[in-house]
Amino acid sequence: QVQLVESGGGLVQAGGSLRLSCAASGRTVSSAVMGWFRQAPGKEREFVAAISGRSGNSIYGADSVKGRFTISRDNAKNTVYLQMNSLQPEDTAVYYCAADQHYYGRDYKGFASWGQGTQVTVSS
Repeated sequence: QVQLVESGGGLVQAGGSLRLSCAASGRTVSSAVMGWFRQAPGKEREFVAAISGRSGNSIYGADSVKGRFTISRDNAKNTVYLQMNSLQPEDTAVYYCAADQHYYGRDYKGFASWGQGTQVTVSS
């Protein structure tokens, strides 16, 4: 199992940027698929992005985040990042980091390990 701790959330005005970090611990972190999901009040958990462990390939969720959000990882630091630019009020949600040794996809059910989440609030 991988332990995950998110940080970097906060309150930002529309058009601003935030960078979320997810510090991972465990023996196989560097090979794990890492992902970001978000959940707004009253809505289902939504896939944001994922990055593979070995190749560093990435996939993104809704068209609304493509071109604005970028996922990256630093295996030397066991950390995955989510750079979020041009934030909008509809990006307001709790953002969760997730990890799995095998699953590389958009379904939250495929990820075995989860962090506690970090709140992102975008004001208009």
